[in-house]
Amino acid sequence: MNVNSSAPKTLLSAAWVAPMDGPVLRDGGVVHAGGTIVAVGSAGSLKRWHPDATVEELGDVVLLPGLVNAHTHLELSDCVSGTPPTTGFAGWLVTMLQRGGGGGGGAPDEMTAKITRAVGLGVAQCLRFGVTTVGDISRLCDLTRPVLRQTPIRAVSYGEVTAMGQRRTLLEERIATAIDARHATERLRIALSPHAPYSVEVAAYERCLRVARERKLPLATHLAETADERAFLANHTGPLRAMWDNHLPWDEHVPNHPGGPIDMARAIGLLDYPTLLAHVNDCNDDEMAMLAKGRASVVYCPRTHRYFGHRPHRWREMLAAGINVAVGTDSCASSPDLNLVDDLRLLHEIAPDVVVETVWSLATWRAARAVEMEESVGTMTPGKAADVVAFAVVGENPLREVLEESSRHPAGVWVGGRPSR
Repeated sequence: MNVNSSAPKTLLSAAWVAPMDGPVLRDGGVVHAGGTIVAVGSAGSLKRWHPDATVEELGDVVLLPGLVNAHTHLELSDCVSGTPPTTGFAGWLVTMLQRGGGGGGGAPDEMTAKITRAVGLGVAQCLRFGVTTVGDISRLCDLTRPVLRQTPIRAVSYGEVTAMGQRRTLLEERIATAIDARHATERLRIALSPHAPYSVEVAAYERCLRVARERKLPLATHLAETADERAFLANHTGPLRAMWDNHLPWDEHVPNHPGGPIDMARAIGLLDYPTLLAHVNDCNDDEMAMLAKGRASVVYCPRTHRYFGHRPHRWREMLAAGINVAVGTDSCASSPDLNLVDDLRLLHEIAPDVVVETVWSLATWRAARAVEMEESVGTMTPGKAADVVAFAVVGENPLREVLEESSRHPAGVWVGGRPSR
């Protein structure tokens, strides 16, 4: 990002600044101009170096980079997760199919109104909870993108593609819709998402990967979300096959892959691309090694993971193996809300021994890397976007304090230097 040297400067002065590319600063500040960070340091020094800056004294708060929700579905923000399903993950998928996968039913105008409302609700929640950038999976991207471009939030909009069984002939049409760049802006980046190994055949994955490479698009997929994917890929059995038999147009030409979803991703080159892999709840040691050798990121969604009762996630081992791990909320259909900090709080509860700076990294610079936005967001570094969130604090360990106070919501949020509310 370029800084407009003639743009007026503002200095946000706070008790604490956690830039996430260096140590937490006491009595720090952030100077921004023209939507871009100019300088970060001690408030006293910044006032001397930038005497022309308008000073906003924020008091007892900690400033962090605007948070990055690396995996969500904003078009499902009007859902209520409710009681965990007794029918398991596949049964939950059926309820989503019956709902319409985010679109609902009815006339096109009704669907447009429904999606507009849902995305508006989702964006409002994100900003209220300190999220300024999202990796948004959208099945109905032709409806979500016109809404997103009118909001202040930054979004990597992953157009979702399904193509399996009798629907494989729709692949090219669905890719074309997913990568349609008519609504792209500086804040809205177009991306592509083959949905999952139980809805996208290997050849369709390969085609999506080629398109992403050719057009230099971010790529995401749901992978190893449930152990049932293994049986489905190996011999087309289990709950995911039952879902197809009962609700979707199956045929006998769907190929098998006995090695499991992560091995499938390795075999077709998906792990050699900076692909965002949502969930990866089912991962053995050999598959961990495959991920560690590649460039893909894993996005763990803690509250959704708990909602479905999956066995413990291996996120700490992944970090230790050098895999980039981020956090996401998933959708309101499987999580109480889009409060990303509550997902961090659950991580802190699960693993109180993990240093808090590492926990916060999963929603800042690691998440920015996962959605391929690390050059502009994720840390408060000069030249990056002036996206900032402030939390009120009273103690001497501000990052831990925010994680351990469940009622603590942002005291302020700025996107491109502008207050979001």
